Amino acid sequence: MELFDVMRTTFAARDFTSDPVPDEVLYRILDNARFAPSGGNRQGWKVLVIREDATREALFRLMMPTFRRYYAQSRAGEAPLNTIHPTALTDEEIAATEPPEDFIRRIADAPVVLLVLVDLSVVASMDAALPRVGVISGASIYPFVHNILLAARHEGLGGTPTTFVAAQEDELKALLGIPDHLAVASLIPMGRPVKQLTRLKRRPVEEFAMLERWGGPPLTGG
Repeated sequence: MELFDVMRTTFAARDFTSDPVPDEVLYRILDNARFAPSGGNRQGWKVLVIREDATREALFRLMMPTFRRYYAQSRAGEAPLNTIHPTALTDEEIAATEPPEDFIRRIADAPVVLLVLVDLSVVASMDAALPRVGVISGASIYPFVHNILLAARHEGLGGTPTTFVAAQEDELKALLGIPDHLAVASLIPMGRPVKQLTRLKRRPVEEFAMLERWGGPPLTGG
């Protein structure tokens, strides 16, 4: 596929056929994804390839508490788990919410699941001292994550970067023997999508790009 076609058609795939994803295909995907940029070219990514049923079941269990909160806030019309506007829901209201378990089950039961980790000892967290949640470290890992998705699309596969398991990082590390200096960046379910989407809905450039300063005129195509 042409590059722009891949970029415009790489969708968030969560429904997969039962077709397996062979190791040689995964290797080819990661072999291309590794050319993503990273701070200082330190390439602080690690990937765990997960297929064992017991690990999948543990992932499902670990994802559900965060998904419950996310689902409850979404139903209440909130932007879930954002760090600017605290939720108006009580812990009791969240605990009483029954989210659709199938959503998380499809992630855990994908033909293969990739757990992407980032080595915090090599990424430059230049916003660490700011009084807000840190985002800069992601610049050294999420281009790699997106390259995985683009490469998967090129192979006729699909996936989506999920983060529901991140809130239970300590338990996940103990389960899988992950060292302390690594952090969970993304959990990617991957397989052959039941349906290949070719047209995605996104906001036009004029809605998010502006010239020179905040509130400046929108960038247009000429």
